[in-house]
Amino acid sequence: MTDPRHPWRDPALRPVVTASLTLATAVGVFAISFGVGAVSAGASVAQTCAMSLLVFTGASQLSAISVIGAGGSTASALGGALVLAARNGVYALTMGRRIEGRLPTRLVAAQFTIDESTAMSVAQDDPVAQRAAFWITGGCIYLFWNLGTLIGALLGTAVDPVTFGLDAAFPAAYVAMVWPQLRTPRGRWAGMLGAAICISLVPVLPVGVPILCAALAVLVGIAPEHSTSAPRAGAST
Repeated sequence: MTDPRHPWRDPALRPVVTASLTLATAVGVFAISFGVGAVSAGASVAQTCAMSLLVFTGASQLSAISVIGAGGSTASALGGALVLAARNGVYALTMGRRIEGRLPTRLVAAQFTIDESTAMSVAQDDPVAQRAAFWITGGCIYLFWNLGTLIGALLGTAVDPVTFGLDAAFPAAYVAMVWPQLRTPRGRWAGMLGAAICISLVPVLPVGVPILCAALAVLVGIAPEHSTSAPRAGAST
């Protein structure tokens, strides 16, 4: 069991630190493309950095910038970002039982509650290691994401995203996020339904709104399953 007095010195956490730094480095590199894309879409360096500092959820940030860059409204961009950020609320329900501390500590923890920090935490065996993994992962990724954003934003006025292929970074990110979900029948049905809704509404609705409507396809994935097997003999009804 991890020593609660000095959890950071526990050799068992070295793989967590290594994995966190590896993840953070990859995230930081991708954040550079986000910074370049955000500035190219019309945001200032300060606005781009403030978004990463305050929002800190890559999928939502990419969604908002993509919609605005395509000429969509602020409401459409915000709506799509909120839909993608909703999953962090589910993570918070899980992490709320593991993270201890007063209100300021919990507020910082809320900012660090993302896919990677939650996954790294729940993979640990004891509560002390879970908390340590959460803070290590969340802190590393927060630092590298914001450093990458700053570098990308500063380069944004000097780099042409099309020339360097950075304009494809946003769509590639979404494909990477969606691909694991397509391994299940429900995921494939939800993906096809969402694509059909979006494509059918693109000609008649403003930019960004078809994406929000396509989010209704998630209902296919979360609907309760109904057992098709026959009841066993003697089972109670």
